[in-house]
Amino acid sequence: MPFYVMLTKLTSEGRETVKDNPKRILEVNKEIEAMGVKVLSQFLLLGPYDFVNIIEAPDNETVAKVAIELGARGTIDTLTMPAIPIEKLIERLSK
Repeated sequence: MPFYVMLTKLTSEGRETVKDNPKRILEVNKEIEAMGVKVLSQFLLLGPYDFVNIIEAPDNETVAKVAIELGARGTIDTLTMPAIPIEKLIERLSK
């Protein structure tokens, strides 16, 4: 399955939610997985984005659905990019 990097920024409402209920982050991960996307790793960031998630999904449309669903809640803004494993790149370039 393809990999993606999802960067997220908390909105003021999102910051309030995480402050009041930090475990909400893990609950959202379960909701994402119920939509067919596997969260492989997640990190808190210091900078213009608050979190980075490395995710695996069957296709672009599934990732788009997750981004729209999460963004529609008003608690985060997302930036999602496809990620190509270096091994696959080397394999393709070697042909």
